[in-house]
Amino acid sequence: MKAVVMAGGEGTRLRPMTSSMPKPLLPVVNRPIMEHVLRLLKRHGLNETVVTVQFLASLVKNYFGDGEELGMELTYANEEKPLGTAGSVKNAEEALKDDTFLVISGDALTDFDLTDLINFHKEKGALVTVCLTRVPNPLEFGITIVDEEGKVERFLEKPTWGQVFSDTVNTGIYVMEPEVFDYVEADVSVDWSGDVFPQLMKEGKPIYGYIAEGYWEDVGTHESYVKAQADVLEGKVDVEIDGFEISPGVWVAEGAEVHPDAVLRGPLYIGDYAKVEASAEIREHTVVGSNVVVKSGAFLHRAVVHDNVYIGQHSNLRGCVIGKNTDIMRAARIEDGAVIGDECLVGEESIIQGNVRVYPFKTIEAGAFVNTSVIWESRGQAHLFGARGVSGILNVEITPELAVRLAGAYATTLKKGSTVTTARDHSRGARALKRAVISALQASAIDVRDLENVPLPVARQQTARGSAGGIMIRTTPGVPDSVDIMFFDGAGADLSQAGQRKLDRVFARQEYRRAFPGEIGDLHFPSSVFDSYTGSLLRNVDTSGIAESGLKVVVDASNGSAGLVLPSLLGKLGVDSLTINPGLDESRPTETADTRRAGLVRLGEIAASARAAFGVRFDPVGERLSLVDEKGRIVEDDRALLVMLDLVAAERRSGRVALPVTTTRIAEQVAAYHGTQVEWTTTSPDDLTRVGREESTIFGGDGRGGFIIPEFSGVFDGAAAFVRLIGLVARTQLTLSQIDARIPRAHVLKRDLATPWAVKGLVMRRVVEEAGDRFVDTTDGVRVVETDGRWVMVLPDPAEAVTHLWAEGPDDESAEALLDEWAAVVDSAGR
Repeated sequence: MKAVVMAGGEGTRLRPMTSSMPKPLLPVVNRPIMEHVLRLLKRHGLNETVVTVQFLASLVKNYFGDGEELGMELTYANEEKPLGTAGSVKNAEEALKDDTFLVISGDALTDFDLTDLINFHKEKGALVTVCLTRVPNPLEFGITIVDEEGKVERFLEKPTWGQVFSDTVNTGIYVMEPEVFDYVEADVSVDWSGDVFPQLMKEGKPIYGYIAEGYWEDVGTHESYVKAQADVLEGKVDVEIDGFEISPGVWVAEGAEVHPDAVLRGPLYIGDYAKVEASAEIREHTVVGSNVVVKSGAFLHRAVVHDNVYIGQHSNLRGCVIGKNTDIMRAARIEDGAVIGDECLVGEESIIQGNVRVYPFKTIEAGAFVNTSVIWESRGQAHLFGARGVSGILNVEITPELAVRLAGAYATTLKKGSTVTTARDHSRGARALKRAVISALQASAIDVRDLENVPLPVARQQTARGSAGGIMIRTTPGVPDSVDIMFFDGAGADLSQAGQRKLDRVFARQEYRRAFPGEIGDLHFPSSVFDSYTGSLLRNVDTSGIAESGLKVVVDASNGSAGLVLPSLLGKLGVDSLTINPGLDESRPTETADTRRAGLVRLGEIAASARAAFGVRFDPVGERLSLVDEKGRIVEDDRALLVMLDLVAAERRSGRVALPVTTTRIAEQVAAYHGTQVEWTTTSPDDLTRVGREESTIFGGDGRGGFIIPEFSGVFDGAAAFVRLIGLVARTQLTLSQIDARIPRAHVLKRDLATPWAVKGLVMRRVVEEAGDRFVDTTDGVRVVETDGRWVMVLPDPAEAVTHLWAEGPDDESAEALLDEWAAVVDSAGR
């Protein structure tokens, strides 16, 4: 005996879940509804099955194939147009005309005893047997009344409450004899309940109703879909669950990683190769699909999460459905009844209200409050670039596919046959992505000079030696699971705003250039890169007095790529040095703030005990520098900037110093004392670099460990700053603590406030209005200067739903009061 599984419906009430997936493929506890149906058929000996398909038919065929994996024999009957419940079965008549057959829906979850249903049909000698069940609310179903013998007396399709005369409804499961096809016209839309059955009853044909015991749920709405998951987990329906019940009601599939400190309150299901981190909490009736990542602090309750979803730290998901390949970023909140379609991005700290529908391929911006469905709008991000290039979580936001498209877009902005320099840090993720980047560049008729693993300043310097541009891939500072793809111009500096916009446009249009045969780019691996770098550095930076000074320094390479240049550099400097943490550590491509602090404390202890002049600690890519003095005390980054400024200005006695507007105004006093002047720039590294390259600039820094030594390079360079510093200290014969002591104390405080994207412009207008007659500086954001010299700066973040505030006063209390005052202005405008 054969079965027919009807799998052609569009499932319009379940959109957006069914916008890009046919309803029968919707997973229930990580298996498609139709797979549960097929397994039920097999359990009752119905191994030969015809599947009727129409909407997104290829997806159903591709998933189940010929049924071999299930131990069944599947064939397909494809409808060119919707033919109704009876018409679609008529379309499969050729395969069913020889024997009794069973019809069942591919999108209803059930565990009915089909063997007993078939036996009932044969005992009654029925032409059609309708499988019935009792439900508490029959309004959405066809009501059927049968007599004591089980013969059908009356049908009524989807009644009103005034028409309800029974709670016995038609489940859409039928056992039929082939003669029924005589009552179904071919190639037109025909329904069983509305067209065929009334005609059969009119002619007195034997139609019986079998009232089944067991579970049945027509998964036609969001509520019934979520309920079906809960019912399976509660054991109310007899279906197979793939995995191991590690504790009562807690199912974990093969390959899943659940941290011992995660909180699991069953019944729940965690799919194969999912990863649940420490302090994540997964509560009752939650289903986590395959390859899902649940980060620490996330909370899920009655949430249904499809495959390949990323759920960020401290996000909160309640009673919602999340489509496959979607990313839920940090601290996002999705309320009860919301449905997020496939391949969406829900930004940090955004809130999606209950019952909102977000259709596939949409982006919800960070900090957005969404209370209406997102159907046609794209809500796409305006720009690819953030503060550090193109950044995101590895294999979530930044994938090899994205890297290929980005590199292809970048290559398209350059001339054919140009050379691009590529480099990476020592992480495995950066290595994998760089290979994708190189392939895309070569395929776009670009020659590649691959430096492999080098410090970031070396990559910039080598790019400036004859390349049209460069690409560096590194782990995001302080964020181990994220990467930055950094794009350089021909001078080795970050792409300008205009260059970024050009790359943005090409990427958005997806108009990538492809090389013709014979135009594929070459790949070169330049030699002696480190010797070239250190030689150039020592030729351009003043090292006089170092060899004679007898200075001793302690250098911490932080187990990063900075250590690759230190042996050559320190040897040629002729300085007495102690190097710690020189080896590369793939497992630590970056460091958190706590790790960095602990490293500096340890460096200070070693420097003091070794009686060194000072200690320096490089960041893992050699771009930034941190200091400890001869007493082992940490020189905070903002003080280190003033110390370097004082030393450089005292030696040069003229010229300009490039500093971002967020720097303490004490820097102006220091510069002026030595006859130099400050050129204030925006907080963008691109702008600081621009000024740093100008002829009259003698120094630049950002107050976060980034220093520009213009005689060598116009970009941040930790090694260049180290060589410049040791030369200055050797010639002045002053210790760092003595230099620090002669500089007044600064009191600059910073605060970040969450600000929805939609009100950022309003916030800045309100700040200008509140400034009134006070002096306003608009170099970057809005800086308001009080008559007594105190100042506050308000700057909207270009990549996040955040507004940054800085304030400076004569003491911390005064600066804090100023922050409180202007934070209230920002908050009131953002409400």
